[in-house]
Amino acid sequence: MTAGSLEPPDGQLPAATSAPAPAPTGDSWALPRGVVVLIGAGGAVLAVMGIRTFSDIIGPVFLALVLTIAVSPLRRLLVRRGVRTWLAALIALVTVNVFLLGMAAAVAYSVAKLATLLPTYQDKFAELVDDARGWLADHGVGEQQLQAALEKLDLGKFFDLLQSLLSGLVGTLSDLSFVVIVLFFMALDATQFPDRLREAGRDRPDIINALSGFARGTTRYLIVCTVFGFVVAAIDVGVLYLLDIPLPWLWGLLAFITNYIPNVGFFIGVVPPALLGLLDQGVATMLWVIAAYCVINFIIQSIIQPKVVGDAVGLSTTLSFLSLIVWAWILGPVGAVLAIPASLLVKSVLIDADPSTRWLGGLISGGQLPEPAEDTDPAETSADLPPVENTGERVVG
Repeated sequence: MTAGSLEPPDGQLPAATSAPAPAPTGDSWALPRGVVVLIGAGGAVLAVMGIRTFSDIIGPVFLALVLTIAVSPLRRLLVRRGVRTWLAALIALVTVNVFLLGMAAAVAYSVAKLATLLPTYQDKFAELVDDARGWLADHGVGEQQLQAALEKLDLGKFFDLLQSLLSGLVGTLSDLSFVVIVLFFMALDATQFPDRLREAGRDRPDIINALSGFARGTTRYLIVCTVFGFVVAAIDVGVLYLLDIPLPWLWGLLAFITNYIPNVGFFIGVVPPALLGLLDQGVATMLWVIAAYCVINFIIQSIIQPKVVGDAVGLSTTLSFLSLIVWAWILGPVGAVLAIPASLLVKSVLIDADPSTRWLGGLISGGQLPEPAEDTDPAETSADLPPVENTGERVVG
């Protein structure tokens, strides 16, 4: 056989060589993918249980972090206007503390007023129950079924639940002894933190970009929710004044707070004023309250607000709802308010920071997909690509 010939002599195949197998590359899995998924899921469960165990500490700390991020645009604006860095940080700290103290005082005052108002409606509620019992009895509902249902219907239990919910909000907002301390130290660190991020970004740009994206998304989300919360609360208060519903400012404040709770905040805010409308003036007023809230919620929170928010959150509607349930279970009442920022932080750390998992962001995003490119001829597309050389190497992976 000549040196340039590719055919073996006598048509026989050459003997197999004992060349060593190529070493596995760094992309190969040391463990089966299913085992890795199970290990990751187990680690996630342990992490969630640990966070839930220390929720009394983690919740206020994360609240302080979100509030620090929320007022960071004010601090940067003051610095750009020539205000000294320490003074800008102090102004931002005072602003956020005044907001917290004002919210806590307003909720505490409203709960006190509600506690004095509720006992006056016990007789009215009993009268409504008797009227409902007579109406159902006239339509063939048995007395035993009515009695079993009415035993579970207790106005006192409902109002106790409502008071406990509002008291929980008071405790979350008024427990500032720890939150204010954390806010103070975070405000001090915030003056130098941008420089530290830029320095760290030289070695870990993916992680720093992901954390910066979390801060930007959280800021936009909080600003939009705050603005629309004020608008919704102002309109609700005006409607409740026109309908002569007791404590309209309390229910406006509740509407403002529940605007931060995704998906179900509207239902939480509409129940108390609707019930008071029923007890105070009758079924017609209750229906007017529900109709007004539905119109306001649909126009502002379902049409205008999502268009303004756009893809700032980057979470689908289903994932936002599940975030509410999960974080409320993990962190308590404050978890319901901070559900979206908490999910954004998890997304930035587990998905956005790793180039190999960024494709998941498109699956869980609630924003609009990019417009597809114009159809092109596959032959023209392949002609524009560089030729691929066959090096004879086997790809492992």
